[in-house]
Amino acid sequence: MRKEHLVKNAEDRQHRCPGESYTISDSVCKGRQRVNYPKCNVCLDKVEPMDFSQSHAEPKLSQDIFKSYDIRGKYPSEIDDLTARKIGASIAQFFKEENAHAKNIVVGRDMRLSSKTLANALIEGLCTAGLNVINIGVVSTEMTYFAVGYYKNDGGVMVTASHNPAEYNGFKICREQAIPISLETGLARIAKLTKQYHPPRGEQVGKVILSDIFKDYKKHVLSFAGNLRHLRVVIDAGNGMAGKTVPIVCEGIPIEIIPLYFELDGNFPNHDPNPLKAENILDLQNKVRETKAHMGVAFDGDADRCMFVDEMGRTIGCDIITALIARHLLEREKGATILYDLRSSWVVPAEIKAGGGIPQRERVGHAYMKAALRGKKAVFGGELSGHYYFRDNYYADSGMIAFLTVLDILSAKRVPFSNIVAPLKRYYSTGEINFEVEDKDAKIEEIAKKFSNGKVDRLDGVTVEYNDWWFNVRKSNTEPLLRLNLEGKTQEIMEKGRKLLINIIQDKSQ
Repeated sequence: MRKEHLVKNAEDRQHRCPGESYTISDSVCKGRQRVNYPKCNVCLDKVEPMDFSQSHAEPKLSQDIFKSYDIRGKYPSEIDDLTARKIGASIAQFFKEENAHAKNIVVGRDMRLSSKTLANALIEGLCTAGLNVINIGVVSTEMTYFAVGYYKNDGGVMVTASHNPAEYNGFKICREQAIPISLETGLARIAKLTKQYHPPRGEQVGKVILSDIFKDYKKHVLSFAGNLRHLRVVIDAGNGMAGKTVPIVCEGIPIEIIPLYFELDGNFPNHDPNPLKAENILDLQNKVRETKAHMGVAFDGDADRCMFVDEMGRTIGCDIITALIARHLLEREKGATILYDLRSSWVVPAEIKAGGGIPQRERVGHAYMKAALRGKKAVFGGELSGHYYFRDNYYADSGMIAFLTVLDILSAKRVPFSNIVAPLKRYYSTGEINFEVEDKDAKIEEIAKKFSNGKVDRLDGVTVEYNDWWFNVRKSNTEPLLRLNLEGKTQEIMEKGRKLLINIIQDKSQ
């Protein structure tokens, strides 16, 4: 618990318990340890050795918070300040194991009610274990990636729960060059370290360096926009981070912004910060029609994803946006590789080929998409979830760059948004349908057997393709759900397939 940075002189030593903002004297610290003060269990710097082998066991750490791509759970029942401090120390140890010269790690946080206290605890753990922290404050997730890549830091942690409701929070972690850390590439190790009673402390306590990156970030993302013309755009920030980033980035460009819910509010009083749910973009759609805007866009809570609607307020699928951006980028870079996730419409690979590009199909998830982008040196990639990845953005996803690129397309085409996307709406899709299924693996195997007469692949769950329709059934990487996506060449074919698959998944009579 002894902190060098809290010591004014040798005779005036002060201590601070994990997660507490006030300091205590040396005698109070020792007294707390003698009575087994609960926070001593996760303190990395005890003044006196203690025996915890009997009645005072370590609070149970839920392994469920360690997801495929990030750490996420309810605050404070699943993730609290003490857990955050231990996770910080474990992240630092992991980085040192991977790179003995690791020194600086970026930390950003969103506007959730628990993000500040979790970030402070995380930073304390990182510094105690010997890493310096570049604290970039309240930012979008993509700004954390940018700060790692642009300034050549050793890694980064973003405190956020993305699109989850207000009671959730967590951490997204990346290494140098904004390379994501998933369960397979480090999260499992961090989880194991966090379970240890006392992660080892560093030889020297790290320091915290405050950094304002908005000027450099703005210059970077605006480099993706060309000659923008005046456009009227409704933007729904959902009380999330876009409410801070959009005004800064768009200041000085010829865009008339009609704002919805730009006030940062971790309670999300207007709607959940997930634009993929139809009920969360109703206000956006109505405002676009009311103001006769050229388009509308809704960002998720940490502003790394976005969803678009046309001038009539009609939703545009994220795979359609992927196809649109792909054709736009291929005009400048013929022969480039473009990635798309396996839930995307048939129109995506068709448009990539038509634009002279090389389509590359990939499994769902930002860790897999980013790894494939780097491996193929792909210029761009898009997911049905609204994640858009750019080679020249450190292969990272950026809702802001996707937004600016769509503005660039609209500025150049000078026709209504609906006219631009109409030729891309050639097929009929169900959208993503979610099911609660007890044995998800068994259900996937059952489906694979029932449709073995089609073209079957197992890249992610099971995908079956026929001449006039296809479907994919896969387990969610972030939630305890089975997900279905299905597309047909006609409305009738799509609806017939949807009914068939739903009956099978829900064990209804065929």
